Order: sequence, then structure tokens, then C-alpha cells
Amino acid sequence: MTMKFSRNTILFVFMIGTFAIGMTEYAVTGLLTQFAADLDVPVSTTGLLLSVYAISVAVCGPLLRILTVKFSPKPLLIALISIFIISNIIAATAPTFEVLLLSRLFSAIMHAPFFGLCMSMAVEISQPHKRTSSIATVQGGLTIAIMLGVPFGSYIGGVLDWRLVFWFIAAMGVINLIGLMIVTPNIKQNETPKLKNEMAVLKNKNVWMLIAVIVFGFSGVFTAYTFTEPMLRDIAGFDVTSITIALFLFGLGAVIGNFVSGSIQPEVLTERLIVAMTILGTVLIAITFLFMNPILTYVACFLFGAGTFGTTPILNAKIILAATEAPALSGTIAASVFNLANSIGATLGSLLLTNQFSYREITFVAGGMIFFGVVLMFVTHKIEDKSLFRVSGEAYE
Repeated sequence: MTMKFSRNTILFVFMIGTFAIGMTEYAVTGLLTQFAADLDVPVSTTGLLLSVYAISVAVCGPLLRILTVKFSPKPLLIALISIFIISNIIAATAPTFEVLLLSRLFSAIMHAPFFGLCMSMAVEISQPHKRTSSIATVQGGLTIAIMLGVPFGSYIGGVLDWRLVFWFIAAMGVINLIGLMIVTPNIKQNETPKLKNEMAVLKNKNVWMLIAVIVFGFSGVFTAYTFTEPMLRDIAGFDVTSITIALFLFGLGAVIGNFVSGSIQPEVLTERLIVAMTILGTVLIAITFLFMNPILTYVACFLFGAGTFGTTPILNAKIILAATEAPALSGTIAASVFNLANSIGATLGSLLLTNQFSYREITFVAGGMIFFGVVLMFVTHKIEDKSLFRVSGEAYE
């Protein structure tokens, strides 16, 4: 295959898009108070901006990808990022909370198909030994958004106006749109994907085991992450500045963990994932004890971020490589399942807190869920078709 631009240039453009989408997803967490004051709704109501987004990504994303499965990747990516730009312009100009919520729905619909297409194309243009790293690069935009974009958005929203945050995100979307139009290769499909063939992935035991790991194991991450800020305030005794530093270190750990895991070769993904999840589960169980010391609190936040996003590209890679029946749908499935896990974890954490569970008990539950995911990975390792992770094929240089 030939192409006009280098693989790294294409991946960088994809990463700009995932950065913008990641900022859209997570920046609202630091703007809830401003939304409530400006749009005259209770702070509790603004939480819908998070839950509706996650659920919509999980449910609507795959449906949109199924409807567009026969479209070529490049024009579909351009269409999806156009929806993203429009949705953020709507958010920036929203006169009411209901309109803002609707804009979140539009952004959520394109999230999973966009991530899925970027990851699938990244795999297709990469040599076999670079496929995990290519997925990590695409995912890297999201982790950088968590490290830099979210604190930046919260600061701009707090000091100036929350609407400027959405204008900034829309501008990032325009930059990405231009980049996609210029550098994305027109990959010729040997044959048009057939929905019936793609849906055969529902019979793939390897994929179902990985979905179970994410839904029942990885969701524990958000059971704890949802309450990171109040735990830092109540247990560690941190003020606003210290909390900002701690959250930045979480993001820094996320970026480093993401790119380190991207160097793992496909044939050892399962073993490395078991190790990473074991460390992550241990950190979650110990985190409230570590929060009793300021220095250890910073260390714990860094490890929490590294563990969380050190496992994500590995799980994404395993699903995409295992779902051989569904090259068009596999990336979208992966992105949707992670958002489903996010929603489950956040909901469970809220329910536990409502039922008078302490933060320590909540983190114990979260850590236990991660360790259950480790058990499922051991089972997966026994039954999975290991030849799927020793694939070969033509790729761009």
C-alpha cells in the first residue's frame, strides 16, 4: 500500500481529534458549578451532562457505526468530526440547560465511531509489531486531554466563561477536520463490509471475555475515580492548589502509562495486562491509606493514572485484534464498552456513597472489582486463541 503522508503524521492528526473529544467528555467535571449558576439548575442536575454522555456513547455509538458500516473510513471520519464541531458550537451558545444536554448527546453519538475508526485505521496502517503502539498513540490524545485539557478548561471556565471552553474545543475540531481532509489516506476496501459478517463477532468468545473484563473489572476504576476530588479534600486535607497538582499527576501518570503500554508486543499483551491490573487493584485498595500522607498522596494519584490508562490501550488492542470477524466494528465496540464501564462504575460509586459506605469501603469494592477482572484475564489466557495476536500483514511505513 502507498500513501501520501507518513504513518506518524496520520496518527498525530488522529490524536488531535481524540484530544478534543477527550476534553469534551471530561472538561465538564470542572464546570458543573458554573453550569448550575448560569443556566439556573441545581448542581445535582448538571451531573446528567456526564451520565447521559457515557450512556449515549455506549448505546448510540455502536448503532451509528452499524448504520454506517458500508461507508469508506475517510469521508466517515470527516462527517463525524463535523458533527462534533456543530455539537460544541451548540454547547457554546446554549441558552438553556436542555440545549446544553442535547449538545452532549450529539457529541456522544460520534464518540465511539470516531475512536473506533481511528484505532482500526491505525492498526491497518501499522506493521504487526507496531499495532499496540499505534492504538496507544490514538488513545494518547484522550490521556493528554485529562492531563492538560481538563485543568485548562476548568481554569478558563472558572476565571472567564465556561462557554469559551466549548469554543476552544470547537476550534480544535476544525483543526482536526482540516488535518483529516489533508492527511487521511483513502484506504480502498477489498470488499464492502457486510453487517451480517460483522455481527458474527457476537459469537466470538475471545471478545466476550474481554468485554466481561472491562464491564465487571475495569469499571471498578470509575467506582473510585468519581470521588477522587472529595477524597483528596476530606482524607488528605488538600486545598484547591494541592488538589490541582494531584489531578495533574493523575493525568501525567495516565499519559506515561498509556505510551509505555503501547510498546508491548501483541503476543505478550495478556501477561502484561494481568500484571498491570494487579498493580492497579493494589493501588486502589491502598489509596485511602496513602492519602493520609501528602507525599504518598501524590504518588498514589500518579500510580492511579498510570495503572488506569496503562491497561486501556492493552484492552483496546486485544479486542481489535481478537475481533477478526468485525474489522469495521471492533474499535467502536471497544470504545463503547469502556464508556459503559465508566457509567456502571460511577453509578455504583454513587449508590455506595448514598448507602453510607465510607470512601475506604468504596475503594475496597473498586479494588476488588479490579482483582475480579484479573481472575477473568487468567481464564481468558487459558481459552483465548493466541494465534490472533501473532498476525502479519501489509502496512504503511
